[in-house]
Amino acid sequence: MLYSLFEYLDQLDFPGAGLFNYISFRSAMAAITSLLISTLFGKKIILMLQQAQIGETVRDLGLEGQTNKNGTPTMGGLIILLSTLIPLVLFGDLRNVYLRLMLFITIWLGVIGFLDDYIKVFKKNKAGLRGKFKVFAQIIAGLVVGLTLYLSDDIVVREKILNEQGVPVTEIVSGEENHEPFINYVTQDVKSTKVNVPFFKNNEFDYAMLLWFLGDKAGKYAWIVVTLAVIFIITFVSNGANLTDGLDGLAAGTSAIMGTTLGVLAYVSGNTIISDYLNIMYLPNAAELVIYISAFIGAMIGFLWYNSYPAQVFMGDTGSLAIGGIIAVYAILIRKELLIPILCGIFVVESLSVVLQVGWFKYTRMRYGRGRRIFRMAPLHHHYQKLNYPEPKIVTRFWIVGIMLAIFTVITLKIR
Repeated sequence: MLYSLFEYLDQLDFPGAGLFNYISFRSAMAAITSLLISTLFGKKIILMLQQAQIGETVRDLGLEGQTNKNGTPTMGGLIILLSTLIPLVLFGDLRNVYLRLMLFITIWLGVIGFLDDYIKVFKKNKAGLRGKFKVFAQIIAGLVVGLTLYLSDDIVVREKILNEQGVPVTEIVSGEENHEPFINYVTQDVKSTKVNVPFFKNNEFDYAMLLWFLGDKAGKYAWIVVTLAVIFIITFVSNGANLTDGLDGLAAGTSAIMGTTLGVLAYVSGNTIISDYLNIMYLPNAAELVIYISAFIGAMIGFLWYNSYPAQVFMGDTGSLAIGGIIAVYAILIRKELLIPILCGIFVVESLSVVLQVGWFKYTRMRYGRGRRIFRMAPLHHHYQKLNYPEPKIVTRFWIVGIMLAIFTVITLKIR
């Protein structure tokens, strides 16, 4: 809205309107606006949720101090969603296909999570929305993202044109006044199924390689593999975020760390000079994604104002399903999904702890007649609670691990 308005005012030479042409300015404004919305209006939303959920209690897991959280309202993910979407609409260029996809995934998974919380809280059904419906919704999200990547002409990768010897073609570009001519690479924008691979010098992997048995037709059907990969990634990361949301500030803090890292990766991928220096794919129009992630980071930090220990509100599935999907799709759009196991290591470990716990219990019950456990309780953060670690200490240490993983994710751009 404001972007389109100031774009028009800039054409009329309105003083200061040109600031909206800068990604850095709009990103800063999106982050500030998001932070203000979440902190200033968050309290009012919490009061509304408290009034609507009077008499409701959280599930007692038998953990020390856990029952003290009875009466704390859930569905606080509404604060995150509103604080992300409003700045996006104000400062983002909604003609950009990347922003439209992020807008879709935020609303779609937010609505699914809201329905799950609504059934749990107001319909008195602790099971919530059936798991198969959640998975179906995540599959729909994956199909929309995957097909848009395939069909949209605005989602391209800028590649250097190579000659028959595989050497980049160059051209001499005449310099501006008082500047010498310089040599530039000849490039073209193409549809691509490639992604960046960490730790390798020739750091691009083409999904078409998985269809090597189709020969020359592999490229034609590679988007099927891409779409399946997108569905898997969205489902895995979304559910991982949902499992991580078990302690005050845990999911929100780790998600803010992941979001900041993705913002850095999006910025370098959308900058021609930096992407060429780092030898990563340049994605035209992807720089607009920095505005979205700035709003997202502001929303997460603002939500922590009320969600830090002792929490005044829980995000619920309204928030956790959405933020997991947001992180997954964002990584996919900037072609960095292969970094997810590192960047989202907290989500991965939390998910694996549940899988291992359930799998080992079922196996030992079949083999020995009595189920055995690897952890005292899963997901992993509850294991540490059972060991009598204070909740703030667990959360802080998970944040520290998340920061270490984020730093390592960024330096993979140069470790090859």
